[in-house]
Amino acid sequence: MSGTLLKLLGSGPEPQRPSVPTAGDGELVQPAAGEGALENHLGGDEARNYRKYEYDMVAPHVGRSLLEIGSGLGHFSEQFAGRLDYLAVSDNDPYCVGELRKRYADNDDVEVIDLELPAEVDIRQKVDTVVMMNVLEHIKDDVQALRDLAAVTLPGGRIVIWVPGYMQLYGEFDRKVGHVTRYTPATLGASVRAAGLEPELLKPINFLGGIAWWAAVRRGGAGYPDPRLVKIYDRTVIPVTRTIERLVRPPFGQTVLCVARVPKG
Repeated sequence: MSGTLLKLLGSGPEPQRPSVPTAGDGELVQPAAGEGALENHLGGDEARNYRKYEYDMVAPHVGRSLLEIGSGLGHFSEQFAGRLDYLAVSDNDPYCVGELRKRYADNDDVEVIDLELPAEVDIRQKVDTVVMMNVLEHIKDDVQALRDLAAVTLPGGRIVIWVPGYMQLYGEFDRKVGHVTRYTPATLGASVRAAGLEPELLKPINFLGGIAWWAAVRRGGAGYPDPRLVKIYDRTVIPVTRTIERLVRPPFGQTVLCVARVPKG
């Protein structure tokens, strides 16, 4: 079983057991996310079912105004454009910021922000929803980053957080893309509450993906997901995962999803 899962997720030589980044490594934030960035291989054309899975999990929590953190090239937030009164997209990679400005050059309803958290967020107006897809795990001071986002979110609004789950899955890939940590519902909930937010939804998801990732990274030593094999994984494991998770709440997963409320007063 583990051999099959390894083949689905990736391949490569066995790396040395990685250590978790520490404060001595310097301030870590979301890394460059240009066309050739490592993480893009998990969400490109090879992973259409996974992208739909992300959207379906997040969309019910998005209101009429949205700030997306770590927008990359803008593919995820673009799916919400038709239902929004206001959209702000952001990144801290110059390539991505430039591409976002080209994409929305003729759209006055979309604001593009060059943003590296934690920092004061300079935005045209407050929003009712903030979405962070695989961003918080790159930021050492995650609590301050959440406080900065809460400051530009309307009272009662939501911050939707999608992060990699469980340090048992932490491997060489995580180090390569600058992950400070992987979260559990408990550790993510602690950061959310420390920032003054109220968890409304907090759970692990993508149970089978977690097993596949463990087999590849922790047992198999895969350091890089092969796009061809990601496509196979996307076509086989993701549909089964979605079916299972409609019936039962998984005890573990590749991802942790949190919807946090900004207090009304």
